[in-house]
Order: sequence, then structure tokens, then C-alpha cells
Amino acid sequence: MNILILSVGTRNKIIQYFKRELEGRGKVIATDNSNLAPAIYEADKFYLVPRITEENYIEKLKQICRNEKIDAMFSLIDPELSLLALHKKEFEEIGTKVIVADYEAVERCFDKYEFAIFLEKNGFKTPKTYNNIQMFIRDCKSGKISFPVFVKPCRGSASIHVSQVNDLEELEILLAKYDDLIVQEYMDGQELGIDVYVDMISGEVTSIFIKEKIKMRAGETDKSVSIKDEQLFKIISDLAKKLKLYGQNDIDVFRVNGEYYISEVNPRFGGGYPHAYECGVNEPEMLINNLLGIKNEVAIGEYDAEVYMAKYNEIKIIKG
Repeated sequence: MNILILSVGTRNKIIQYFKRELEGRGKVIATDNSNLAPAIYEADKFYLVPRITEENYIEKLKQICRNEKIDAMFSLIDPELSLLALHKKEFEEIGTKVIVADYEAVERCFDKYEFAIFLEKNGFKTPKTYNNIQMFIRDCKSGKISFPVFVKPCRGSASIHVSQVNDLEELEILLAKYDDLIVQEYMDGQELGIDVYVDMISGEVTSIFIKEKIKMRAGETDKSVSIKDEQLFKIISDLAKKLKLYGQNDIDVFRVNGEYYISEVNPRFGGGYPHAYECGVNEPEMLINNLLGIKNEVAIGEYDAEVYMAKYNEIKIIKG
């Protein structure tokens, strides 16, 4: 079995985990558009590819899949997921399974305003979200929301152009500078990161891992501690089913005064997933089982609480 992991960047651990789980059974192939992406050098083989916006990108991936007899592939970055979802059938025709949710589910997760509406309609708490400045000002005057707030791109990722705004003047400057921004309620509480696996055969949620985020860096979890919470396990299971999630997923939640607010869903491996793996939550094994036609048993919360993760810097030396 050969697995292709796309846009690997600095996600060295994901490559290492899949190589470990596939040992003796297949290869891990990686792609990126830069030869300075350190994770490509962890793979059994790698390809440098065009940017995902280039016209020949999908054809290049098809060529790799044919050459390497790729059984399945997935991406580690948000902007690529919708593209892959659109071309799922084309890859299936050449024998490659694309591990990504359906296009509608992916798009629902990435449009932050539409996602907030979906959550509210389905009974999930979420930060108040606005795509209209006049509606925000109206609610501000009526006391439904107050500064500070967060301003972010409606379809952004990796915390790019996310700003905390403390007054209306700051807000108007940002809205004039960037297009397609939304205004979101500031959540004064504990941020949680959740790794969720939805079995690709049964459609059932088979694994949930919860971590309290202690420190963030560049939009990713830098330090965290594992926790268990039966109420949150139930909320996340319900959310995954209603969103029609698939395979591996990364969900951000805020706990404020004992209530849970869904912030974001990224239908891919998250940057903090190594914490889950090192606690025994083996999503690569679950994924490989599904590719082999094996359903995974439900194992929600089967890990130790109060296990800490602390990332640290490493380097990769590349000779020119």
C-alpha cells in the first residue's frame, strides 16, 4: 500500500507516523512546492510540484499517482482540500482514493460565516459572527456584543490576518484594508483542540482526543495537556455526524463558563495531532485499516489524561 501525503511543509511527524505504521507494507510519498520543506526528506520518496493554483497541478498529481501506484492520498493544508474534493472521482478512476470529506462538507467548514450559521441552526453554540459591519454596530449598541472582537478572513487559515480589535476605529481601518473579513466575538475562556476520526467505512466517530491548549505559536498548538470530558465527547460526536465529516479532522472549541463554543473545523490532520498519537490515539492505523477494508472499533476517550506535549525546534540540513 502506497500513500501520498500532499503539501507536507514542516509536518515531519505525520510522515514518520505513517512510515512507522506502514513498515513492510508500503511506502509514504510526499509532495511540496519547495525543496526547503523539511518533511519531504522524511518520506520514502518525494516530488516537488507546482503551487495548487497552477493549471497543471491536478494533472501532475495524477501522474505521480500512476507512477507510484498510489492507493490513497490526502493533504495537510486547508486550501487544497476543496480542490481535492472536486476531483475525487478522477483519482478514483486511476485507482487512488482521496481521503477528504465531500465538497459540500469541506466548503461548509471553510466559509466561517456560513459555518457559524450552520452551527446555530443545528443547536451548537458558536461565537457571534458578522459579515456585515452595520449589523455588528447595531448589536454593539444594543449590548449583544462588545469590544474586543476578532477580525479574520472569511476563508482564511493558519491564523493569517487574524487580529484582535479593541475599538470601532481599528475595525474600520482593517475592513477598509482587506476584503472578505468577518467580525467574531472574543471568547474569554480555555481553548481546546480536538482530534476526531470518522470511520470511512461505517461513518461512525471512532476516536476523539481532547487537549487543552496552553500555548500557541503561528496558529498552531505549541504546548498542551490531554483531558477527558464526557459532555464534550458527545457534542463532538454529534457535530461530526451532522457535518458529515470523514476520516481525520481537527476541531477548535472554547470553554467559557462551563459552556462549549465550536470555533473551527479543519477536515484534515491538525498541527497538534502528534500529542494524540503519542498518547496512543493512532489515526494513521485507523486510516490504513479502512483502506484495507477493516472497520475500526469505537475507542472514544481511550487515552491517559494529564499528559503534556511541548514542541521544540529541530533543523534539517539540505545540501544544494
